[in-house]
Amino acid sequence: MNRYTLHETFVVHQYETDEWEAEPHNHNYFEIIFIEQGKGYHTINGVRFPYQENNIFLMAPEDTHHFEIEKHSKFTYFKFTELLFSSKVNLPDRKYWLQRIEQLLHHPNIIPGDVISHEEDRTIIWDIHKVVLDEFKNEKVYYQEIISNAISTILSIIMRNISEKYKSNQNEVFVGHSKIDQILSHIRQNVYDNDLTKINFLANKFGMSQSSISTYFKRKTGESIHQYVTKYKMKLVEYRLQHTEFTIAEIAYQMGYTDESHLTKTFKKYYSMSPKQYRKELIVE
Repeated sequence: MNRYTLHETFVVHQYETDEWEAEPHNHNYFEIIFIEQGKGYHTINGVRFPYQENNIFLMAPEDTHHFEIEKHSKFTYFKFTELLFSSKVNLPDRKYWLQRIEQLLHHPNIIPGDVISHEEDRTIIWDIHKVVLDEFKNEKVYYQEIISNAISTILSIIMRNISEKYKSNQNEVFVGHSKIDQILSHIRQNVYDNDLTKINFLANKFGMSQSSISTYFKRKTGESIHQYVTKYKMKLVEYRLQHTEFTIAEIAYQMGYTDESHLTKTFKKYYSMSPKQYRKELIVE
């Protein structure tokens, strides 16, 4: 199992420049990007947005981005992996937090751009950002726990803003997001609730018949809705086997399976081994 070490899971990177030299890229970690000063354009997953001082951006591992700088800019990056929130760190509601972080981990930005829509939340995050910088620099007693909880608080506030923005626009066509993107987004956000991913619910929500949404989904993704939901659940199960100490029975319950044996049977179809065997191999590695 992974061992919690802050310097392997969290890094602060600060720099200022007049010209962005890096090519458009993605990475295998999260980034919270704070615009300390400057202005220009930030392109995320092909969608171009203006940026300015005090903006806050969240980049998930699947996101691709680059900056076009118009005015001398200063950036602060918080770079971290999901191991920052490993089971070695106490969080008030771990199950709830896992759902939030998993949405980010396996879901490119729903609405790219500055992630904060409430200015009072922006002020709170910038204040926490100062605390994180101080703790990271000085490494006082308990600084690891303080940073972990500070980042979890920032992400919770960001998720609140993204969720509200998503809900307020869910009946509109998102820039760069087609109907299939909206269906996939809904499934990923509600994968823990079996009723909300059933074909009849999806058909009603997106104004289609059950047969037409099934045909449309298969044509766009190459998989049935049931296959997609199951594969996505298995990805989350794999993630929890790797990064948490939940029992198989607990994971089965969290994923909406009736019992451990049902989860084990499904997991074996995709990984050719049981969840217990998978976890044992991780320990050996």
